[in-house]
Amino acid sequence: MTRWRTSPLLLLLVVLVAGCGGGGSSGSSSTSDWANGFCSAITSWTTSIQTAGKSLQGGNVSEKSLKSAANDIKSATSTFADDLKGLGKPDTDSGQQAKESVDQLSSQIKSDASEIEQAVEGASGLSGAQKALTTVGSTLSKMSSQISSTLSELNGLDPKGDLQKAFNNADSCKSLAKSGG
Repeated sequence: MTRWRTSPLLLLLVVLVAGCGGGGSSGSSSTSDWANGFCSAITSWTTSIQTAGKSLQGGNVSEKSLKSAANDIKSATSTFADDLKGLGKPDTDSGQQAKESVDQLSSQIKSDASEIEQAVEGASGLSGAQKALTTVGSTLSKMSSQISSTLSELNGLDPKGDLQKAFNNADSCKSLAKSGG
C-alpha cells in the first residue's frame, strides 16, 4: 500500500473551510426558517468536510484514505447542494433573487465536488497523490469562498435587512457564528 505525507497546504485549507448541511422546502418559506435551513446546511456540510479531512491528517495518507475522503466530500457536497436547492425562497421582497443566488451556489459546489473526484480518481503514485491533495485543498478553499460570497450577496440583496435579522436570530446561524463561520 502506498502512503504519502499529508500536504500542509491541504491541512491548512481544511481548517479554513471548517471555519465557515438540513434541508427545507420548495416554494416560499418564512425568513427565519429559510435562514435556519441555510445555516444548518452549511453546518452539516462543514462537519462532514472536517471529518473527511481528519482522515488525511495522520501524517501519512494512503491511496485508499485519499479516495475515501474524496468520496465523503463528494457525498457531503451533494447533500449540501440538494439542501440548498430545497430551501426554496425566503419570504422577503428579494426572495427570488436570494433563491437564485443559493441555487447558483448549489451548482458551483456540485461542480467543485466533481473536480475533487476527478483529481483523486486520476491520482497514481506519490506525485499524483500530492497533486490530488493540492487540488482537493484548493477546491475546498474555493468552495469556502463561494459560500462567503453568497452570504455577502444575500445580505446585499435585502435593503430592509430581513435576511440579516433572520440570520442573526436563527439558532443554527448563531451556532455557526460561534464556530467561526
